[in-house]
Amino acid sequence: MALQRHTNNFQRLTPEQLDAWRRIPPAVASDCMNRTQVMHAKMKPLVAGQAICGQARTVTVMVGDCLPICEAIAIAEPGEILVVDAGGVEDVAVWGGVMTFEAVLRQLGGVVIDGAVRDVAEIRSSGLPMFCRAVVPRGPHQGFGGTIDATISVAGVPIAPGDVILGNDDGVVVVPLAAVASILAASQAHLLKEEKWMDGLRSGKTIKQIFAMPEPEIVG
Repeated sequence: MALQRHTNNFQRLTPEQLDAWRRIPPAVASDCMNRTQVMHAKMKPLVAGQAICGQARTVTVMVGDCLPICEAIAIAEPGEILVVDAGGVEDVAVWGGVMTFEAVLRQLGGVVIDGAVRDVAEIRSSGLPMFCRAVVPRGPHQGFGGTIDATISVAGVPIAPGDVILGNDDGVVVVPLAAVASILAASQAHLLKEEKWMDGLRSGKTIKQIFAMPEPEIVG
């Protein structure tokens, strides 16, 4: 299969817009999308405490092939997040130390791979945020083919170039580009609502009272 690159002209968000998104936890964004757009639970950061926020550049690879990812590293803009559909394969790594080195030089915002990586010590020391499914020593081949900048599915979530990727220790959430304005506003409002809940708890109320939960049925 040949390597294919789709043309795209997605809207680039401003630094101010992305700064606003960095204040939104993935869990809150998902709550505001009816608890959808969440990647598989295995998709977690290699380094606890790391977070990602940026617009997606999408990649699909054939099993065990890293060529499309190497091409994507070369064309991605600083701050963008490479999101890779590697088929969820856990026993062949499609990312390693040399790729990490170039990604850092090109100032990518992070990487999300539905598959495996290796050279974990190098990735961790580089500071590059990496979210993946697995770690394994076996390395990739090059040249089987794949796609760049197409609409893809990664860990159960559809992703198009330009979608906002949010990740932290909870996992990864995808906000469709067409909905970023409405979901950001809803997420900001949700955070304000959560603060009111916390104020209620500080004043002595219970979670049950704040959420007006029903009384239990008394039996026996």
